[in-house]
Amino acid sequence: MNIDEIKYSLQNVWNRKLRSSLTILSILIGIASIFALVSFGEGIREYVNTIADEAGRDKLFIQAKGIGAPGTDANFFITDEDVSFVTKVKGVEEIVPMYLRMGEIKFDDVRRYNYLAGYDPTNQEFVEEVFTAGVGRGRALKKGELNKAMLGHNYQLADKIFSKPIKLGDKVELNGDSFEVVGFYEEIGNPGDDANIYITEDAMEILYDDIDGKWGYVMLSAAKGVNPGDLAEKIEEKLRKFKDQDEGKEDFFVQTFEDALETFSTILVVLNGVLILIALISLVVASVNIMNAMYTAVLERTNEIGLMKAVGARNEKILAIFVFESGFLGLVGGGLGVAVGWMISSAGGAAAAAGGFSSLQPTFPLWLIIGSLLFSFLIGAGSGFLPAWRASRLRPVEALRYE
Repeated sequence: MNIDEIKYSLQNVWNRKLRSSLTILSILIGIASIFALVSFGEGIREYVNTIADEAGRDKLFIQAKGIGAPGTDANFFITDEDVSFVTKVKGVEEIVPMYLRMGEIKFDDVRRYNYLAGYDPTNQEFVEEVFTAGVGRGRALKKGELNKAMLGHNYQLADKIFSKPIKLGDKVELNGDSFEVVGFYEEIGNPGDDANIYITEDAMEILYDDIDGKWGYVMLSAAKGVNPGDLAEKIEEKLRKFKDQDEGKEDFFVQTFEDALETFSTILVVLNGVLILIALISLVVASVNIMNAMYTAVLERTNEIGLMKAVGARNEKILAIFVFESGFLGLVGGGLGVAVGWMISSAGGAAAAAGGFSSLQPTFPLWLIIGSLLFSFLIGAGSGFLPAWRASRLRPVEALRYE
């Protein structure tokens, strides 16, 4: 198409402003929805990969099976004997068991219930590596401390967990016992983890009479050159035999860090896919609207088409003009959809961060922007092809006589 033909097409779009606007709006809604959802999906995927790289893909976890999350069912646990046995399995480099229980924290006469974790502070560096968060303020716990506690990031913020923020040196009550706050962890990115409470394993054994040697969670790392997946299978098989349990009836499970992240990612991919499928319905509606608008345009401009053919316009030229018009409508709708989708994603990311989900942030890769624009153009051009083909097949004499 030459410049004059492009101007002619754009003039026809402008002359039908209301119809064009409604058609663009229908494309805009679908593209904005898809753009926002995919940007969040990409953001989460990037976050998961970052976590995997920071924590190290050599990490594994052994957890006690039970009802609910680890630590919520005291009938299931990993024993000291289990931990000692796993330590001797070839390929295990470092192992850190952790107590986990739901506990009560009281501050300023207000009670809350969150996870209480107890571990050996001599393994602080390994714990920070697994959590992908170090000490944000204050200091870490020291071996043997019985009345000191570290808190998750959100305890420092007003109206997050308590109405008043907790400061270094403040006293809190854990299950009725007084503890001094000596440090806060860096922000992890979700309200659950950022509300955890950390004390030494010795202090945990005093708070819970029945917990001695009953670990809810064990973190370990594979030696250099050892495949974490193969090591997980070996540990599961050997520990099952050690505990004399039948396959499939174990009271524990072993999972690699990557398996845990993959499970999380799979759930998000499925959820995102369902939402995108719903958004695609609006694009189907938009394509029908474009097709309807172009059929109407063909009818209204039948005489014009006859005149163009009478002065020598070929079928391919007529086809190109109408396909360009429909593609242009799709492209404009896609461009506006990308802009609206970006604003929705940015607002959603800000709202998520304000709600404590700083890990839930969208990303806007170049391929997503270009892909959205190209997709919207193809939707428009494809929807307008049949009306355009019909216009190109009109006979000049019949078109000129059409009223």
